[in-house]
Amino acid sequence: MQVAVIGTGLIGTSVALAVREHGAGVWLADEDPETVRLAANLGAGEPLPDTAARVPADIAVIAVPPSAVAATLAAAQARRLAACYTDVASVKQLPVTQARALGCDMTSYVPGHPLAGREKHGPAAARADLFLGRTWALCPAAETSEQAVATVTALAMTCGAVPVRADAAAHDRWVALISHAPHLVAAAMAARLETAPPEALDLAGQGLRDVTRIAAGDTGLWTQILAANAGPVAEVLSAVAADLAEAARMLTDGDPKSVATLLEVGQTGVARIPGKHGGAPREFTAVQVVIRDQPGELTRLFDAAGQAGVNIEDVRIEHSPGLPVGVAELSVRPAEAGPLLDALEAGGWPVRR
Repeated sequence: MQVAVIGTGLIGTSVALAVREHGAGVWLADEDPETVRLAANLGAGEPLPDTAARVPADIAVIAVPPSAVAATLAAAQARRLAACYTDVASVKQLPVTQARALGCDMTSYVPGHPLAGREKHGPAAARADLFLGRTWALCPAAETSEQAVATVTALAMTCGAVPVRADAAAHDRWVALISHAPHLVAAAMAARLETAPPEALDLAGQGLRDVTRIAAGDTGLWTQILAANAGPVAEVLSAVAADLAEAARMLTDGDPKSVATLLEVGQTGVARIPGKHGGAPREFTAVQVVIRDQPGELTRLFDAAGQAGVNIEDVRIEHSPGLPVGVAELSVRPAEAGPLLDALEAGGWPVRR
């Protein structure tokens, strides 16, 4: 398979790295030649040759901001760069509408969106395993050919993702709820920290880091994403703002118990988030282990769990401010918590029962 990647940022370069691991050839293009050079040096592929149009790629992946997708698609189709085309923008109605307006060939275009990313950006942040087990939405138009859909589906699966077909309008409503609005909520909370006293931030724990982590995303890209999906995002934010305003009113009125309703509904919502591999959420037990902040400690901890025959379902690390240690919280099946604790204690690990 020959793949052309247009846009060598985080997602584009990650796609290139992923398909390269499966033997595909990759051409790289970007308006910034330095990012192409960096992506190529990372092993993501080779710069797109001027003669590429003579031997079209099997697929072209357009990894540019939402507002630039349609124009990039039109230019790529004009030079017959590939047999079919897809994009990775996190909104779908805007590029589809603009592509039709520009007269693009919609039969060979499969709008797509891998639901994966990082708070970092650029080719240096790219990872070949970025899409493993992640959903990859495919939103073909009515006129999109099944051959094009099959090719893009194969691309997503090659990257380790799980392809899911969706209507473009429904996709935009869904990502407003599960991705775009949460980013703004995280940014709003992080903004409260701008003028916070250093003494307050010294007390920051993992909860604050969890809530604000995604707020570190690229401002320029997220501004474009939010502008392209403004209506659905505004609806979700209005509902969240109403809940928070009501909670603030209750607390001000001296009725904190009433806030319990929001907390309980929140717990119900969290329980509906799918578990590993998209399956039903599972109950896990957290095993807490004190771990030194030095090279090789996590490897030793994971080896100890493996020797005990215990699968670690998830892990998080709580760092102790000013101390050379932290607490690793290992999520395991409830029945495996006891054996893991016994094994770790026998190995000299400080654990909390």
